[in-house]
Amino acid sequence: MKRRTLPFLATLGLALAAPALSATHSAPTAVPLSQQVPDAADVPYPGGTMVLDIDATDTLRGVYRVTQTIPVAPGTQRLTLLFPQWLPGNHGPRGPLAELVDVTFTSGGQVLRWKRDPIEVNAFHVEIPAGAKDVVAKFIHTSPLQSSEGRITMTQEMLNLQWEKMSLYPAGHYVRQIKVRPSVTVPAGWTVAGALDGLKREGNRWTWGEHTYEVLVDSPLFAGKHFAKWNLGQNVTLNVVADKAEQLAAKPEQIELHRNLVTEARLAFGANHFDRYEFLLALTDRMGGIGLEHHRSSENQLEPGAFTEWDKYEFDRNLLPHEYSHSWSGKFRRPARLWTPDYRQPMQGDMLWTYEGQDQFWGTVLAARSGLQGKDTVLGMLATWAGNFAEQPGRRWRSVEDTGSDPVFAARKPKPFASLSRSEDYYTEGALIWLEIDQIIRQGTGGKKSIDDFAKLFFGMRDGDWGQIAFENDEIIAKLNQVYPYDWAKLIDQRINTPGQPAPLKGIELGGYKLVWKEEPNPFFKAAMADAKTLNLTHSIGLTIDKDAKVTATQWDGPAFKAGIVSGATVLAVNGIGYTQDELKSAITAAKTGAPLELLTKRGDRFITYKIDYQGGLRWPWLERAAPGSAPTGLDLLLTPKRPQPKVAVKAKPKGK
Repeated sequence: MKRRTLPFLATLGLALAAPALSATHSAPTAVPLSQQVPDAADVPYPGGTMVLDIDATDTLRGVYRVTQTIPVAPGTQRLTLLFPQWLPGNHGPRGPLAELVDVTFTSGGQVLRWKRDPIEVNAFHVEIPAGAKDVVAKFIHTSPLQSSEGRITMTQEMLNLQWEKMSLYPAGHYVRQIKVRPSVTVPAGWTVAGALDGLKREGNRWTWGEHTYEVLVDSPLFAGKHFAKWNLGQNVTLNVVADKAEQLAAKPEQIELHRNLVTEARLAFGANHFDRYEFLLALTDRMGGIGLEHHRSSENQLEPGAFTEWDKYEFDRNLLPHEYSHSWSGKFRRPARLWTPDYRQPMQGDMLWTYEGQDQFWGTVLAARSGLQGKDTVLGMLATWAGNFAEQPGRRWRSVEDTGSDPVFAARKPKPFASLSRSEDYYTEGALIWLEIDQIIRQGTGGKKSIDDFAKLFFGMRDGDWGQIAFENDEIIAKLNQVYPYDWAKLIDQRINTPGQPAPLKGIELGGYKLVWKEEPNPFFKAAMADAKTLNLTHSIGLTIDKDAKVTATQWDGPAFKAGIVSGATVLAVNGIGYTQDELKSAITAAKTGAPLELLTKRGDRFITYKIDYQGGLRWPWLERAAPGSAPTGLDLLLTPKRPQPKVAVKAKPKGK
């Protein structure tokens, strides 16, 4: 056998090494790719100012009808118009091109020929006739009508108009060099809010002055039938639309907490980088959820009962502090490769830990300092992040820096095993690393300095400037060293760039707390589960189960994973008894003493009973003080308000009592 096998293998190797082509196998060569879209140059668009007019009155069908006039310079033969793709805050190419429909271009009443670019399909090449002064583009933006189609932006009570979804811009220019005058018509009786200047109103048509296309895209609108607004001081306004008028019944003390947020942000950062700021907040379960930052505004969605069921939604009140902090972190100070001259050039997310991670940190701190979230809720939120990373298998192969590419290639879709693949962890792990930075500064300076000193150095320059100042990692390190000399480069390289690192608990531990596990969920975890009607058992049997008893996540290498349960299965019974959340929790507790733990599931048309080998009981993460005592720890001090607190008079005890 060996004598016959060896020559055969040698002959096979020669055959494989020979040219693969023969007379019977045709072999085309690649057609070279040609770039037909010009790169952006920092020169003014020569045609003049565009006029953008949007009819947003058809709330029944959820459509925006657009007329856009683009002037052209004399002698122009072809105009390339781009639909925005790479948008700040989205961290990936998110332009909903499929919703741009019924597109026509005319000039002087003549219909113009156009062709979509075969490579950059968001580019429209329009042929311009001799003597044309402008091009009139007409098209429709179809807002999704159900969540399976995308984010719903228009209901019969409100809308969220994002200019980039319903406009085009001429290629070849920085967007700050393109001018536009916008207008929108909304249903009669509706109120519009946004950060654009030069507002004029005639009936239900709202117009604004001339802006750069960059400012336009950074200045979305909220409009609604039920509207209220409050002055928060420092030229900051809270604008709220709601599904129903009664949902706008905010109490004065609730609004005061939002004023505290504005005050605490100024104290932390040392400057404001806007001339005015507009919180745009929708209280709705009909329009799609959003939390998106802009320089002078932010788009936010909370539940309809955010004011009227105040205590129930404390867990979710981190949103406005997070988006407000972005005016400083991400908008005024932006990582150099996340700043782009137009919405065509790809953004690079390797420093999203400084854009989103630092902002997540400051949003959490300001939520606590303002009182929008209580200390127990904030500690629960930190514990939830820490607990996730303490048991996340994906940390062994993927760095925090690499998760900055996740929104590009994963497009924020659900993943089969997110605990192994990781997701956009630059948010929460980035925040925990900034917590560690704060605690190192506090300990190293004996409490004389903190992260606030860094914030004033990094964000506190040029009060009132609402442009952008880009930065690289070296500036972060240099300014940290100005506050407290330390090997910050090594720390950042280990924590951010290197996979296989221990869980990011150091800041919590330096701050005087420790991660512990309890059989009851912490306040943040409990409220989040109750709101979503889910049961998150990641840290016990390794499952998350939604309100319909469907498994939505399985922890890689967890007990349920080892048993064979995966996402998509529906849990029907626990130890032979119909599934309820309480029944499953009771069974997990009973398994500590040797009781069986069996789940009957349905996946497709198969019914399978799985035996889960687990005796660890229910487990949820908490933070506890590491040592007894009442003196504030470093973490306590970080979360303490900076604004002067009212003095509480202490009544003397009557004598003899």
